[in-house]
This record gives sequence, structure tokens and C-alpha cells, in this order.
Amino acid sequence: MTTELNDPKYDDLDAWPTLDAVAAMWDGQVQAVAAVRAALPAIARAADAAAAALGDRGRIVYAGAGTSARIAVQDGVELPPTFGWSAERLAYATAGGADALVTSAEGAEDDMAAGASDIDAMEVGPADVVIGVAASGTTPYTVAALRAAASRGAVTIAVANNAGAPLLAVASHPILAETGGEVIAGSTRMKAGTAQKVVLNLLSSAIMIRLGGVYRGMMVAMPPTNDKLRRRAVSIVARIARCAPAAAQAALATAGNDIKVAVLVCGGLDAGRARERLAKHGGNLRAALQPAAGP
Repeated sequence: MTTELNDPKYDDLDAWPTLDAVAAMWDGQVQAVAAVRAALPAIARAADAAAAALGDRGRIVYAGAGTSARIAVQDGVELPPTFGWSAERLAYATAGGADALVTSAEGAEDDMAAGASDIDAMEVGPADVVIGVAASGTTPYTVAALRAAASRGAVTIAVANNAGAPLLAVASHPILAETGGEVIAGSTRMKAGTAQKVVLNLLSSAIMIRLGGVYRGMMVAMPPTNDKLRRRAVSIVARIARCAPAAAQAALATAGNDIKVAVLVCGGLDAGRARERLAKHGGNLRAALQPAAGP
């Protein structure tokens, strides 16, 4: 596995001046981000397939162990506050359970039976999307989880950092971010972990874009749950509807703080008709704003 390679260039890393060591590690991080470029077509295909499957009831399920699981959970938990994605439509299959997110449980990654049973317990089905993440691409728990998800008809996406890895082979949508060896040999929380985070950022954001969570580069499905977000919501509505902030704020109050509904209210619809129009167009604000969108 290339992620386990020991580069002789760094044999004396511990004897280098700290600035030189930090610079070497920084360079590795830059390489990790660059490695994702080759995966962009695969990420786009996976996002399109995921959006098509999820509909209005499917779940996004993240599966992983150790660092990969923590990165995956970090990605998932940001979807509700950023895109209004229901927390009930998120699930996590984590080797060692939730406690392993804060306390290392290295042996749990070898438990193939647990990987499969965790997916079965979630009753994963064809409307669900399961994303398995593993730097090595060989983690038994994650491979078993993705294989079980595939057998239950789910869309399966794999994110790994080694070409030819078993995890990539069992997924309907394999995403390879080939980051190679680490500056600190085998420490895949570094380059590999950075690339995984970038891939997941792109993948989940692209899914949300396809599902109507973004309009004109703005988070129109965002729930305004604090003062900062309420100010942002007013700004978004005012910008899209081309109205004064006071009018945007009033529309948001009428719309129950739903940004998309508020935009249509500013355009002259009452909240009920605005919701009906959005529902007619699958929650897509761009489509709902078209002249031919209907009453």
C-alpha cells in the first residue's frame, strides 16, 4: 500500500529544525489537496447518483473506522445546519460505536461481522446512500459495511487512498485520492485524511446542490437558528428578491424562517402557495422562480 511507504527523504525528520519539519508536512498537505483533482469526475458521478437515489426519504450513511470515521462524521453533522438536511436522514456506522469517535478503538476496525450487522440494523435500502471511507481501502469493518449496503440495494460510494483497494472494488462509485506515502510514515491522519476531508466536502456539497440546497451560490435551505444565521438569512432573501432587509425579515417571519418560501413571498405569493410551488418543483428554488413555474 502506497500510504504505508517509508520515504528515505524523511529519515532524519526528527533531527531537522522545526521549521523545516513543518514545511515538509505542509508540502504534504498541499500534495494531498492536489491529489483530489484526478477524482473530480468520480465525485461528480457519485453525487449525481446519490441525489437521484435519495429523493425525499433516503438517508446518507457514513461508514468508517478511526480517523476516517471521525472525518466522515464531521462531514455529516454539518449537513443539517448548512443545508437543512434532516438529522433523521443521517446515520453513522462506526467501528467500535460512537465511543470510538473520542477514544481510540483500533481493534474494532477488524470486526467484519460488526460492519455488516451495523448496516443491517439500520435497515439500509435502495433509497439510501452509504459512503465508506478508509485510507488503506482494506479496513475489514468498512469493506463489510459497504458490501452489506450493496447487497441491500443502496447506492455505495467508497473513498480510499490506495489504488486497487478492496473497498473501491465493492462500491458502485469508487473515489480514489491517491496520496502516496506520508512524511511521517503510515500516519494517514495527515495527507490521506486531508484528501478524504476534501473529497467529502466536495461530494456532500455537490449532493446538496443537486437536491436544491443552493441557489446562486447561497445556502437557501439553511435553517436560521442563531443570530448570525438569522442575519445571513435576511441578507440572502434580500439579495435574491431584490428587496429591502426589512421586507426580507418580514417575509421570513411569514414563511416560518424558510428562506426559499420567503423569497417567493417577497415575489407576491402567500406562504401556502409558495410551499406548493416549491413542492411542485422538488424544492428547487431556481425552477420555482421561473416565469413558467405556475401560480
